[in-house]
Amino acid sequence: MGLGLQVRWLTIFTSMTVTVRSFAKINLGLCIGGAREDGFHELLTIYQTIGWHDVISVRVSSGRGIEIRCSDPRVPKDESNTCYRMVEKAMSALQAKGRVVVDIEKRLPVQGGMGGASSNAIAALLALERVIKKSLPAEERLRIAGEVGSDLPLFLVGGTVLGLGRGEQVYPLEDLPRTACVVVMPEVGVSTPKAFADWDRIMKGSAADKLAGGFRLRPAGQPRAGRELIEGALPTRVSSAKLTMAGASDRMTELGRALSVWLSKSYSGAPRSERGRAENLLLELVRAGIKNDFEEVVFPDYPELSEGKCALERVGAKYASLSGSGSTLYGLFAAKGATRAAAKKLRGQGWAAQATVTLTRRQYWKRIFVERG
Repeated sequence: MGLGLQVRWLTIFTSMTVTVRSFAKINLGLCIGGAREDGFHELLTIYQTIGWHDVISVRVSSGRGIEIRCSDPRVPKDESNTCYRMVEKAMSALQAKGRVVVDIEKRLPVQGGMGGASSNAIAALLALERVIKKSLPAEERLRIAGEVGSDLPLFLVGGTVLGLGRGEQVYPLEDLPRTACVVVMPEVGVSTPKAFADWDRIMKGSAADKLAGGFRLRPAGQPRAGRELIEGALPTRVSSAKLTMAGASDRMTELGRALSVWLSKSYSGAPRSERGRAENLLLELVRAGIKNDFEEVVFPDYPELSEGKCALERVGAKYASLSGSGSTLYGLFAAKGATRAAAKKLRGQGWAAQATVTLTRRQYWKRIFVERG
């Protein structure tokens, strides 16, 4: 028994370094539901991984502790870093000991709505497992990822992914065709907590309108006055919070239907060529009216983001949107060649722009590890 306890923890002695591409994501539609008791919001979105990426390198040696290295001063190096938290949890779950060094080569925007920090954490986990030659079960990976952050689990799936709950419940969808993309990065920072708070304020205002609507729409022939009329128009204990939740639920249902119709049409009856499928996909995406709810609260505060979306549309994007809560915007194009010209034109207009492409699940996993010669 004593010997069993002594060898339970695996002590790592290796100079091996593993390097992983940490791919970004965009959101193809994002619906914000009601606030939950845990402080988060219900979300409905389709995540899509893209080819633009950071680079994460991990090595483990004798000793203890976790060190985060990154030349970008905006990236935290302490326990608040998602890579740090992921490695800490993974080392405990894997029952491994050693000193872990994580190097982050930052290319993606910091807090730009592309899941950069979350993707970094998953890349660190995958690299760590390869270094110590020991892997967590898939269910354990997802559980730990969800504990560290809401959109980490999607990077354990890749490709086209349905996100529910607070975003941590992920379900792989049939991959959308490889689609050309241009990313625009305005030089503004968006506070996600403030964006959610602004959204809640709008929804409460909508609920108040519904209460007032109950007063105005009292059926004729049933005269009442003041409070008695309002109480007669609505159930006794209906609150603005419940109306907000009900409205949010209705909206999520509507978006769910729109996404279902869009995804169905993008496959059934679509042309056989990859380019033909992409063109059909973009056409149906626009027709379905799928959008990101954050645009309603972020664009009024940051007019340059609305301008960036319009700039993408002017250079030929068939569909343009905010990613996450921003500040990054993206545009989808029917042809890859068009993105290079579009990105060049946008840069000439003063925008920071990057041409890239969406990744299918197979492409995501095929390209994720960097083979060192």
